[in-house]
Amino acid sequence: MKTKHYLTAADVETLVNAAAQYATAHDFNVSIAVVDDSGTLLMMKRMDGASVLSTQICQEKAYSAAVSRRATKASEDMIRDGKIGFLTINAAKGMLEGGEPIVYQEQVVGAVGISGVQSFQDAEIARHAIQYFLEQST
Repeated sequence: MKTKHYLTAADVETLVNAAAQYATAHDFNVSIAVVDDSGTLLMMKRMDGASVLSTQICQEKAYSAAVSRRATKASEDMIRDGKIGFLTINAAKGMLEGGEPIVYQEQVVGAVGISGVQSFQDAEIARHAIQYFLEQST
């Protein structure tokens, strides 16, 4: 039997806080979602000034990153390159850059989704939060 790692409530708070601090430092108003490895929402935060729509999009990005086990930019690029069949799957709603899987000891334990600024900036925030979290976990 293998050991399965998972995100604790404290882990999720660390991820959300790291993302929010990074966003604040860069004057970004975003929504932040953290999901477990099945894509189930663990926490969502909408920062002051973030659009209402960003709350749904960040969750979809996080879900897509968790269940696909890869950054949502990879899926967005495949669709852009003509593989439109991906648009038929349920996770397709979140296939925009800004969702990043959380990989701990070679296992996807969840994902972070960000929405509210340009997609590459959303991804930058998510990657920063994950990197900070992983540095704290070692």
